[in-house]
Amino acid sequence: MRIRFRESVEAALADALDALDLPADDLGVEEPPGDVDAVLASSVAFRLAGAVGAPPPQVAADVAAEIDPADYDYLGPVSAQGPYVNFAAGEDYYSATLAAAREADYGRLDPVGESVVVEHTSANPTGPVHVGRARNPIIGDALCRVLDFAGYDVAAHYYVNDAGRQMAVFTWAYETFEEADLPEPERDKPDYDLVRYYRAGNAFLEEGPEAEVEAAEAEIEAIMQGLEDDDEATYERVGTVVDQVLSGMTETLDRLPVHFDEFVRETRFMRSGDTDDVVERLKALDEAVYEDDAWQLDLSGFGIDKQFVFLRSDGTTLYTTRDIAHHEWKFEEFDRAITVIGEDHQLTFRQLECALDLLGHDTDQLEQVFYSWVNLPGGEGMSTREGTGVDLDDLLDEAVARAREEVESRMGERIRDDELTEADVERIARQVGIGAVRYDIVAKQPTKAITFEWERALDFEAQSAPYVQYVHARACGILDRAETEAGEVDPAALSAPEERALLETVARFTAVVDAAADAREPHAVATYTRDLAEAFNAFYRECPVLGDEVDPATRDARLALVAAARHTVANALFLLGVEAPESM
Repeated sequence: MRIRFRESVEAALADALDALDLPADDLGVEEPPGDVDAVLASSVAFRLAGAVGAPPPQVAADVAAEIDPADYDYLGPVSAQGPYVNFAAGEDYYSATLAAAREADYGRLDPVGESVVVEHTSANPTGPVHVGRARNPIIGDALCRVLDFAGYDVAAHYYVNDAGRQMAVFTWAYETFEEADLPEPERDKPDYDLVRYYRAGNAFLEEGPEAEVEAAEAEIEAIMQGLEDDDEATYERVGTVVDQVLSGMTETLDRLPVHFDEFVRETRFMRSGDTDDVVERLKALDEAVYEDDAWQLDLSGFGIDKQFVFLRSDGTTLYTTRDIAHHEWKFEEFDRAITVIGEDHQLTFRQLECALDLLGHDTDQLEQVFYSWVNLPGGEGMSTREGTGVDLDDLLDEAVARAREEVESRMGERIRDDELTEADVERIARQVGIGAVRYDIVAKQPTKAITFEWERALDFEAQSAPYVQYVHARACGILDRAETEAGEVDPAALSAPEERALLETVARFTAVVDAAADAREPHAVATYTRDLAEAFNAFYRECPVLGDEVDPATRDARLALVAAARHTVANALFLLGVEAPESM
């Protein structure tokens, strides 16, 4: 159930402006300052003052006088305060919010009838996932969750780069070097095992004897050509490497956790003939030229100076060529295609978009969410090829270890009294540690570079994952101690400012989900969870729920409010991919 308070406000404003014969093209609806007793306000009087020939406060008063709250769902008193029209909530608003938010799926919106494929992560299967790329799966997975909750039919895809030079080098190196000549793997995982071959191969190609390097390059070229020629043996050789590395990478991603509906392989579009078809259609374009031993697209008509190479002189295609076939398939299968991708790929993606446009596709179907890098204090470099940087597994291990230290410090007495078992401590440490990583990364606007800092991410008192998770655990504790659920609740019993503020914050959740999905901004949900946590903590401090001093009607109303807050914070954390502990 969705509390359509904003819709009622907009309808009331539009009707009032129509009655006053004033334009309603911009209603100026916004959240009022914290000291204003209203859920929403309108600044429309600023826009209309010139046309009316009256000061904004007078216009606001005239608009407010035209609105009868009884004609609209959820509206309470409507008043003018200076140049603003303020909209308070009616009792039906509070009743509806309590009823809706006590359901476990609160915040989930009705189906919108639109399918969306979200491609994210898609890291080349050349070794362990490193911290610098961690933002992609975290943002991508959260976006999938938000879109699904907002009513879209969502498919999460990982596009597997199992063709091209990198994979040819990897395959050659895996078949060439002896394990006895390699260093011990850093972890007992396939990606850590095989990356040793990749690094050894690249080092040899850079530093090995010239004649041997030339022979190696010939073998690498033969592998690339075998893929282009649909040679089954070559596909099996490359697949042996790709499958093993990818299994290790997905094991790491499962820890976050990140879910994929399908792993779409690049070679799929080579073997089907789709890539060859793309090449022939690109060659037929007026913008196609053969220069510098390669077929290219001249995209100067789009304001792009760099040529788009789509076919080498030896007849082998490039990643971007195959990606055109990939996106044409997306356009056939889905209404919209969203790609979460690093900001360093902006030019490449723009070239792809232009090529699709030249091939006659509606590129309005195509969207990108660009993100900047995650850095660690000290600015370590990140390179799988060179074997430098910090792996995501290391970061997650450190997060759980640090969270465990914090849990043991804060809950030492409960541990000593056997209220918390070793399994409880391990569970909480994992939930808090992994949650801290996900929350801290997804909470920032994607285009802003961030430095991950432990002190901030694991701060139980600040605006962090543990701060929000603790609210859920606290709500669960109250409901467990109550032992019985509240029955029919009169929202009039919730009259304290902290009660109303919490209820109004809970009621905003569906609108937050809708807006975050529409703007493709899951970080907006993280911002909301902070508001919700602050509102709950203020309520917790000022409004006791259990105890002899609380009368039955107030107790039931507050229990219902706690249950509503519990479901809301749990669902909001779920959208961010953060677990909601029942005890901490």
